[in-house]
Amino acid sequence: MIYLVEDEESIRELVVYTLKNTGLEARGFPSATEFWEALRAQTPSLVLLDIMLPGEDGLEILRRLREAPDTARLPVMMLTARGTEYDKVRGLELGADDYLAKPPGMMELVARVKRLLRRTDSDSEPEEYRSGGLFVSIPRRLVTVNGVEVSLTLKEFGLLAFLLKNAGIVMTRDRLLTAVWGYNYEGETRTIDTHILTLRGKLGPSGSVIQTVRGVGYKAGEVR
Repeated sequence: MIYLVEDEESIRELVVYTLKNTGLEARGFPSATEFWEALRAQTPSLVLLDIMLPGEDGLEILRRLREAPDTARLPVMMLTARGTEYDKVRGLELGADDYLAKPPGMMELVARVKRLLRRTDSDSEPEEYRSGGLFVSIPRRLVTVNGVEVSLTLKEFGLLAFLLKNAGIVMTRDRLLTAVWGYNYEGETRTIDTHILTLRGKLGPSGSVIQTVRGVGYKAGEVR
C-alpha cells in the first residue's frame, strides 16, 4: 500500500489512479490529519508527501515519521511544487529518500516508486559484503582486508558502502557526490577521484574491487 498526502484534489486523484493502473495499491489523503488516522490502522510500504499542506506540512510529517521507531525506515518521496534548493536539502536532511517536483510525469513517478520499493525489499538482506580478502559490515562500520581492520574516514566509508550496495552498477561522479556528500555539497567532482585514490590505497590489493569506468565514473566489482 502506498499513501499519498496531497491537498490538490486533481493531482491526488491522478497519482492514485496511475499507481492503481500499474498494479500498486494506493490511497490519497488531503491533509496530515487523515494520513495519521490511516497510519494508525495500517503502515504503508511507501509514502508520497507534498510539502505545502494545510495545517501540518510535509516536512513536519517527515520529521515525525523518522523519529518514530516503527516508521524510521519507511521510504518517503517528497512530491512538491516547490523547486528551491533549500526545500530539497531540508527534505533530504530530514531523511527523505527521493524528491520529485510536481506536476510530475506519471511514468517517471511510477519508475521512482518502484525503485524505492525494490530497494526496501533488498534492505532486508544482511548488509555485509565480501570480495576476495575484503570484508565490509555496514551496520558495524567495519572494514577488514585479509583479517586486518582498515581505518576509513566517514566519506571514504560512505563511498565504499554505496558502491558495494550498488555493485555492478556504474555510478557517475555527480551521483556519488549526491549520495555521499548530499545535494548541498559545493565541491567539484574531482573530489571523488581524490577520495577513490586514497580509498584504494588503504584497501591495498582489495582496492581493485572499485573499478574505473572511463569517461563515466566508478563501480564496484562482484561481491557476495
